[in-house]
Amino acid sequence: MIILDVLLYAFIVVVFIQVVYYLFIFGNFAFLKQKKPSSKNFAVSVIICAKNEAENLKTFIPSIINQDYPEFEIVLINDGSYDETLDVLENFAKKHNNIKIVDVKSIEAFWGNKKYALTLGIKASKHDYLLFTDADCEPVSKHWIKEMSAYFSNEKSIILGYGGYSKIKYSFLNKLIRFETVMTAVQYFSFAKLGMPYMGVGRNLAYTKNEFFKANGFIKHIKVRSGDDDLFINQVANSKNTAINFSNNSFTTSIPKSNFKAWYKQKRRHVSTAHLYKSKHKFLLGLFYLSNVLFWVLTITLLTIAYSWPIVLSLFLVRLSIQYLIIGFSSKKLKEIDILLLLPILEISLIISQFAIFINNLISKPDFWK
Repeated sequence: MIILDVLLYAFIVVVFIQVVYYLFIFGNFAFLKQKKPSSKNFAVSVIICAKNEAENLKTFIPSIINQDYPEFEIVLINDGSYDETLDVLENFAKKHNNIKIVDVKSIEAFWGNKKYALTLGIKASKHDYLLFTDADCEPVSKHWIKEMSAYFSNEKSIILGYGGYSKIKYSFLNKLIRFETVMTAVQYFSFAKLGMPYMGVGRNLAYTKNEFFKANGFIKHIKVRSGDDDLFINQVANSKNTAINFSNNSFTTSIPKSNFKAWYKQKRRHVSTAHLYKSKHKFLLGLFYLSNVLFWVLTITLLTIAYSWPIVLSLFLVRLSIQYLIIGFSSKKLKEIDILLLLPILEISLIISQFAIFINNLISKPDFWK
């Protein structure tokens, strides 16, 4: 009986922690109204690093070329590709004079390290305002550059955007991928709004060249193969220099993985950098994940044995209702509203996947970016 009482009290504490996170942290994004700044038309360098992306480049580079913006260049980085990537880039460059190619040859010291290639691309860019996306990404609007660059100012030198994934009908994996993407965005947008920015995604991220060189680029984590986006932002972002942009025309979409093994491998690579975040970020993110795990474990345990089930069920429904409220408003902002239909199942599936990834990464290091 004492053990069951302890479990019940622990459940009450866990629900309280979850409610605090959802209402007072994630609610900052869920209920936030985007204030659109006036366009400033800064000259922008769009930087795309590609490794064996010939087919994706043929498909998606036109959406960058056709952006409605007065002055921008496109810096296309060929990171030691062994397919036809360089040929594709050169064909685009012949037709458009605002395209610059940076052909990076693999060298032993930085083999497989995207940060080396990005550094050369940044150095080759001619504009002070940099906008990043991936070779398999497509802006949802021809106003993407305009929308993202509008948030630069004398104070704001880092802009965090949203990079989603295209939808695939009748695919549970696709919904899981997009649910994880939404949850990640809700967290980094919310913490940034609270003055504690901790990451961004390279699919849609902007910062100034001055910010990059002031931090000596990626030098602090150059030996870590991942983290050109999140580790760099974790290092340089603060409450004064960071803005968030979730206007619909600022989104990008990427091609999602089509099988669980490929997605799992990708996520192993993505989360391998989290242990290098600042301590306060690791604590806050870790506490949220732990409370998430305990919420479901204790809910299932206490309801299965029917111990104080009216209290347990009531608290479960309170937390679930608040979650639906916050994720509902957030997913509507991000145009991902369909994930709500399977929210509890997606959350449990993600928790299990994240736990498996954590264990896998303890046993062996994930592969580098390509």
